[in-house]
Amino acid sequence: MKNSNHNKGFLLIVLVLGIQAINGQTVFGKWKTIDDKTGVTKAIVDVYEKNGLLNAKIVKVLEEGREDALCIKCEGELKDKPVQGMHIMRNFKKNGDGEYKGNSLLDPENGTTYKGKVWLDGQDSNKLKVRGYVAFLYRTQTWHRVTDAQ
Repeated sequence: MKNSNHNKGFLLIVLVLGIQAINGQTVFGKWKTIDDKTGVTKAIVDVYEKNGLLNAKIVKVLEEGREDALCIKCEGELKDKPVQGMHIMRNFKKNGDGEYKGNSLLDPENGTTYKGKVWLDGQDSNKLKVRGYVAFLYRTQTWHRVTDAQ
């Protein structure tokens, strides 16, 4: 009986560690965005899967004084809409390299939509690389996974 309880405890530990390892290695979840030029923390973005595709929306603006920001430089239906709640990535497809690529990566600061690519940092799965492209030029930001402790 004693050995059976020991095995159950060991199995529980392995299961918990396995779940943590799986959760720590996915692009999905909440991420804190950091401006690559200024180092300013901007927002919390929820990266989620819908119909097998990666999507993302801003769930909270963190930048002081910009909590109620509007997308004044956006065009069309997004013009003057709140940045908080705005979808900034739509329908990115996963490729064989563990990257997600798509044609709809919105920067609400300048109202521009870019082609984009998203992948986990190879050294730290709590960092997400987000790259926007214009022709052969690109810009990459590193976002940080939001943990329950934050």
